[in-house]
Amino acid sequence: MSTYLIIILAYLIALTVLNFIRSRRIKSQEQFMVAGRSLKWQVMVFTLICTWIGSGTFISGAEFASKAGFSALWLAAGAWVGIILIYFLAAKIHTFGQYTVGDVLEVRYGPAARLFGAVALILSFVSIVSYQFVAGGFILNVITDGKISEATGTLIAAAFVILFTALGGMVAIAYTDLPNGIIIVLACLLAVPFVVTAAGGLPAAKAALEPGYFAVVNTQFGVHPWLKAIGYFLSTMFLLLGVQSMYQKFYSAKSGKDAKKAVAWWTVGTIFVETIVVVIAVFAFSKLKGQIDLSLPKAGGKVVLMAAKQMVPFPVGVLLLGAACAVVISTGMNYLLSPSTTLMRDIYQRFLNKDANPKNLVALQKVLIVAIGVVAFLLATQLKSVLEMSFFAYTIYGVAITPALIAALAWKRVTRAGGLASIIAGTVVCLVFFALSKIPGIPAPDGDPWGIPIIYPSLIASLGALIIVSLLTPKPKPEDLEKFFPKKVKAAE
Repeated sequence: MSTYLIIILAYLIALTVLNFIRSRRIKSQEQFMVAGRSLKWQVMVFTLICTWIGSGTFISGAEFASKAGFSALWLAAGAWVGIILIYFLAAKIHTFGQYTVGDVLEVRYGPAARLFGAVALILSFVSIVSYQFVAGGFILNVITDGKISEATGTLIAAAFVILFTALGGMVAIAYTDLPNGIIIVLACLLAVPFVVTAAGGLPAAKAALEPGYFAVVNTQFGVHPWLKAIGYFLSTMFLLLGVQSMYQKFYSAKSGKDAKKAVAWWTVGTIFVETIVVVIAVFAFSKLKGQIDLSLPKAGGKVVLMAAKQMVPFPVGVLLLGAACAVVISTGMNYLLSPSTTLMRDIYQRFLNKDANPKNLVALQKVLIVAIGVVAFLLATQLKSVLEMSFFAYTIYGVAITPALIAALAWKRVTRAGGLASIIAGTVVCLVFFALSKIPGIPAPDGDPWGIPIIYPSLIASLGALIIVSLLTPKPKPEDLEKFFPKKVKAAE
């Protein structure tokens, strides 16, 4: 058995034991969903980093960088801007003090918004969980030089993610993310000088790669390179601005001050890690491109994993491979807890059983976690491209939920009808264009019908419905705004 694999499995087993111990302390739904609202900013920083830095960074980000070079940073940069914007809302989100984005949507837009929002969230997050499983299988396959098949590795990854999440909910996530986050940051910091040196530095990389790899936007980057680049930027920005996993973390904070401080350091950590991963991927590809056939599915995603085994000292390689596994586990846990929380809060407790026995809620949510995890695993067995699925998942959530959610928190004039119209329009248009990309006879290079990234028609539909319908319907009453704008509120303007 590979030494790399032995060390990583030992680490995962240690986390299993720790999570089992912590799970025995969980007595209430609040502890399971939001860690009893007790997380200090130091813990929140790493759990926020781990929530966002997933296989989308280490696998699809590396795949993207292998094909487009430093243009891959457009995908990451949207998240950076989103984090900076959300900094100004973090304390307000914490003060609202609920469990899901559905809680926000219903207070502002009514029960139907909560229901439709839940549908969009579940579609998106199950997709995200599924490609974490795929990435985990891919990583285990590379680490063991093919001794563990991708299918078996996917099953192993799914088992660990489902087990950890079902054991302890947000408590398990936060305290699994703490060591994982440290490993991720440390691995990136230590690996990059070795990779750059092994590749021969910038002159050798430039000699080995086409000039587009070092351009602001690679001309190989889709049919309409600038449209594609900005499309990736918008999809990640809108996902991050509204992603429920982040809002659950804000609700889990000990105070609004802890939430804001955590976001400030999260910004620094995310920019550092995502930039470093792209740097590692580009320089490693310049050295290893003869071993990578980009025409094969997911081949580009191997580049960081191969660098860990061939271009850095063994201890650093263990850390980098451990970081790749850590992001899959942590991100999978975060995005698996969210849809189960949504089903519990936004559907079961809200519409089916308002007087549910509190003692049974945690047990029921654990069952839902396992059920959703199994569905995500079945979807994972059908996936071919982590990059394509991540872009779809980011887009549908970003256009369906985020415009209405941010408007609820920041725009007094938005109305119930406007918010609901935005959620429905964004979801429907995104699904229609995604379906069009799969129909034979319709040109869809890189998954874009007629070369137009699906973020554009979907976002236009969502924002257009939000603004136009709100302006055409009566202003909200002052009492409807008090929860979001606690100061003395006059008629909405």
